[in-house]
Amino acid sequence: MQKKERFQRFLDYFTQHYPEPKTELNFGNPYELLVAVILSAQCTDKRINQVTPALFARFPEAESLAAASVDEVFSYIRSVSYPNNKAKHLVGMAKLLMERFGGEIPATVEELQTLPGVGRKTAHVILSIVYNEPTMAVDTHVFRVSHRLGLAPLTATTPLAVEKALMAHIPKQYVPKAHHWLILHGRYICLARTPKCPACDLRDFCKYYEKHPELGHSGLK
Repeated sequence: MQKKERFQRFLDYFTQHYPEPKTELNFGNPYELLVAVILSAQCTDKRINQVTPALFARFPEAESLAAASVDEVFSYIRSVSYPNNKAKHLVGMAKLLMERFGGEIPATVEELQTLPGVGRKTAHVILSIVYNEPTMAVDTHVFRVSHRLGLAPLTATTPLAVEKALMAHIPKQYVPKAHHWLILHGRYICLARTPKCPACDLRDFCKYYEKHPELGHSGLK
């Protein structure tokens, strides 16, 4: 199968079955989304959604978060992964957001990445969801699923290389959605250790399944 056809099959399936994918993080505005995405690094969205209601109630905007102590922020997020570092990042992010951007969420990758706790992936999530920009955030799910489906070549060994491979073949209007499609597929179907191939409708063009047809019977590697 040619790469162009493979991408078209991917797009055809998801546009038909999941036309409006959404992030599973709960948020009410761009500031809350930025906080939630920073917290979600190496942690589940479910856990973050358990923590953020109280956090947002105490710190409803960047100004109040900027004035907080790291210790107080830590007390709200102690159950997430790496709470010490994330508490420092959140306070630092809020201070810089107030000082440089007047509390408004920046609209460029370069500006977003000046904020503590914000790397390329986080910046792309914000631009995609808040500003509907055609940016592709590559997390572990996107990285894994892209390779298994054959959307990214095996030579694409870094998140940036996978990002470039996807961006080269996905039309701009679908990029924000494709980010969610890949994440959700990796989160619920194409699991890292035990992919649920029997429940996957993409098997007929999946390179990983082509090499491991036994997964269609057992669902185990």
